[in-house]
Amino acid sequence: MQIICVSRGTYGGGRDLAERLATKLGYPCLAREDLTMAATKAGIPVGKLEMTVVRRRPFNEALAAERDRLIAFITAAILDKALQGGVVYHGRTGHLVLPNLEHILRIRAIMDTDARTELAMARMRIDRDKARRYIEDVDEDRRRWVRLLYNVDWEDPSLYDMVINFDRVSVDNAAAALVAVAQLPEFQRTPAAQRQIEDLMLAAKCRLAIGDDPRTRHIDVKVHADRAKVTVTYPPRHHAAAEVISEVMARVPGVEESTYTMAATNILWIQEKYDAQSPVLSQMVEVAQKWNAAVQLMRLVAAPEQEGLASLPEEDEARPSRALMTTEDNAGILDDEADDEVGDDGGTGDTLDRLIQEGCAGGITTVRGGSKELLRGMDRTAAVSLVVVGDVFLAKGESVRKRETRELTAHLGESLRIPVIGQDELKEHYLFGAGQWLKMAVFLAMTVVLFVLVFMNQETISWFLVKEGTQHRILAAAVLAIFVPGFAYVWGGATQYLLRLAKFE
Repeated sequence: MQIICVSRGTYGGGRDLAERLATKLGYPCLAREDLTMAATKAGIPVGKLEMTVVRRRPFNEALAAERDRLIAFITAAILDKALQGGVVYHGRTGHLVLPNLEHILRIRAIMDTDARTELAMARMRIDRDKARRYIEDVDEDRRRWVRLLYNVDWEDPSLYDMVINFDRVSVDNAAAALVAVAQLPEFQRTPAAQRQIEDLMLAAKCRLAIGDDPRTRHIDVKVHADRAKVTVTYPPRHHAAAEVISEVMARVPGVEESTYTMAATNILWIQEKYDAQSPVLSQMVEVAQKWNAAVQLMRLVAAPEQEGLASLPEEDEARPSRALMTTEDNAGILDDEADDEVGDDGGTGDTLDRLIQEGCAGGITTVRGGSKELLRGMDRTAAVSLVVVGDVFLAKGESVRKRETRELTAHLGESLRIPVIGQDELKEHYLFGAGQWLKMAVFLAMTVVLFVLVFMNQETISWFLVKEGTQHRILAAAVLAIFVPGFAYVWGGATQYLLRLAKFE
């Protein structure tokens, strides 16, 4: 029971590969074009969304809501087939609408541009230049679409488990090889993966229900589900619609508990173990309330297979690591490592309850792995203004843990292009305590002293700046080169803390 997603370009062989693979596995084959046509019939303006991307225009709130409806529609369609046994989907990047599902087989199908041009010429009956230009334009539109929706590069090979080059292998042989790959333990559904699918399916159904109701269709909401508990986040300007959203959610089957949070943006808090009584949580709540933001919990659990032999002591090297075990070593069954999470949620439940009480809950996500898996599991359509990295990689030594945490923070900052800080920096950067009062006072005092000195010695300073002589002019220039940046630093520090005091982060 697999979910296989084939990412393809136009006339790139991906459609044929998906159809052959689905036939061999006995699974239904879903094409993006079929789903977008069905979405259009359901009232989602797919064509308008596509033209907005092509014309490089930003999504307004109404279009952002329609974009989320489309993603929820595709998610529900894929998962509906997956829950019936298995599915092969082919389109742009279908696996990106299913974040944090570890057992998906992600395939990228590529073909030489000349070969694709020949196919376009034969099927569309156009000359070579028009065919090549058509392929380039369609590929560029798809790059923009993926970049705008998910903030990733469509052609990045790290997004895929395998890249199939049809210049080197035929479609039939590639499909036969993928049948064998699909049977590997890494791509089998576990009970934990089944629960993730059910959570994603429930969240998609809730989002579609909100979008189908004329009273809430225009609202750009974010929906998260965790074990039948649903969290809905909506903008402050739509506070009057909270009761309507609650009414709509009550009609969705499978929702056992629902929470509604009014937030203008989101703060992502990454941690391995949460503590509902920790002072960090109080700081997160204070920042969230200042920004009118929701706090999203993302629990990062290190995957055992990533640890490898290098981290084992010498006497343990004789024992095979899980990453090197074959299906014969474990009787062909992949252990459901995520089962532990059912009994131990890492404190996410109590922490979420505390956030609900404070009115800034934004949902829970659990990711197994490192930075790549973390980025893959993030909802790229949600507006996130700050990422806070807490205590992660707890099973490793202190020096290794600190190094990998720094690397994770740097990688997230480069990939997301938003502020990413450690939780120990939260108070320093975004809260105003005794230390900040002291620093502001020092900076203000230094600023006042510099102003007084300058205004009380204007004649002396003027004489010093205009005095003749090459050596003196060099000295004056050097003094200015030191004084101006120094004054800018002092004045900038004072204004920074003044603005923070006035809640202008």
